[in-house]
Amino acid sequence: MTSTTRTKRLTRRRDRGEHCESDGGRRNRKGAPRLLQGDCVEVLKELEPMSVGAVVCDPPYAIGWQGERWDSGAIREAAARHGHGRLSKPEAFEAWCGIWGSEALRVMKPGAFLLAFGSPRTHHRLAAGLEDAGLEIRDTVIWLHSRGISKSRHYAGGRATTLKPAIEPIVVARRPNEGTTEETIGRHGTGALNVEDCRVEGRHPANAVVTHDEGCTAEACAPSCAAALLDAAAEGGEGGVGTQLRPTRFLYCPKPTRTERDAGCEEFPEQAFNLLPSTGKSRPTRNPHPTLKPIELMRWLVRLACPAGDLVLDPFMGSGTTGVAAALERRRFCGIEKEEGFVEIARARIDHWASGAGRRAGDDAVGSPAHRPLGSRRRR
Repeated sequence: MTSTTRTKRLTRRRDRGEHCESDGGRRNRKGAPRLLQGDCVEVLKELEPMSVGAVVCDPPYAIGWQGERWDSGAIREAAARHGHGRLSKPEAFEAWCGIWGSEALRVMKPGAFLLAFGSPRTHHRLAAGLEDAGLEIRDTVIWLHSRGISKSRHYAGGRATTLKPAIEPIVVARRPNEGTTEETIGRHGTGALNVEDCRVEGRHPANAVVTHDEGCTAEACAPSCAAALLDAAAEGGEGGVGTQLRPTRFLYCPKPTRTERDAGCEEFPEQAFNLLPSTGKSRPTRNPHPTLKPIELMRWLVRLACPAGDLVLDPFMGSGTTGVAAALERRRFCGIEKEEGFVEIARARIDHWASGAGRRAGDDAVGSPAHRPLGSRRRR
């Protein structure tokens, strides 16, 4: 669908609003995922007020990732279009987060949660923008991983200007309740997190998630694996003061493999993909989205934030991982993505994982060694 055609269709729907519950020309069965192509701020304006049970998303971080315009100049231009001119890059990012946050707030049910990934350098602007939009900042989840590579230049005397990236914060915000939390739960099913469904080894979930290094196997972890280092330190194996309980309140999950990235995309051509250009290494893939998140991590976030059977919205859908998570967790899904090519990839991935075979594979993965604490693993 071209942008012009889509804009005309949305204009015709403006007066009556639109539910995120079916996929127009491709699907029309009730409850099927709805994938919309366009700028999220404009598309959100056309959606039904108070229709969304949770927003789970991964917006641009405004750090100029690999010089990409969508992560730098485009954000300033979007803020300027909405009356925020002559701002610095950080100020423009905060203003832009307030713009799309306001539209997200409008479509969220009272008490609905919004979870948004951010960068350590800019997540404070993300949180401030969402707060300015009218959302309550409730918490921050820290996703700890080992895959980052320092992008700093090195200077004489062993000096550098940045640290190796190893965490990504996830802002946890909520639309204000309608009355008390109990009243909001009774009226809308929202207002509180689903901690019972997200316990880790029976314990109340913590605001931290740990991802294994891609060099880990089912038998042993790589020396740099964040999850293994945490367990080793707790057991006194890294110069600790004594044996402690392993940090089992952390959810452990693996990074996306090539199989996970490309599942369902067999009809798309392979293309060279280089996530870290400084390494000079590339590999072929059918899904070249640069900021893919693990399906298991997104499943946990969807399960935590969205009431069972309710609607999950992702205004920055990318290649559809939130939609995959929603399908596997039996939540309804609405996704918005600016790039038409990624809309088609997202559709293929969600269809694959929502199918019988894909759903069984997703359910089986939860019990695999990669998703359990590391008591049975050895460090290499």
